[in-house]
Amino acid sequence: MRVVLREEESFDSLLQRFRKGVVRASILSAVKKKRYYVSNSEKRRAARRKGLRKEQKRQQRLNRYSGRAW
Repeated sequence: MRVVLREEESFDSLLQRFRKGVVRASILSAVKKKRYYVSNSEKRRAARRKGLRKEQKRQQRLNRYSGRAW
């Protein structure tokens, strides 16, 4: 990530542009993901757990509104 100082730009605004660029490029999330080795079976297990949680949330939303008359 490279940020060039503009004319009459303060260091704070330069730093803010740099931080926004890092977030947009998702550099930190990529570094955090690659910080430790994760085996393929761990990845599959995590994806399965994520899918189960997502399905449970969907079911809760459906159950919450199923008794109401619109």
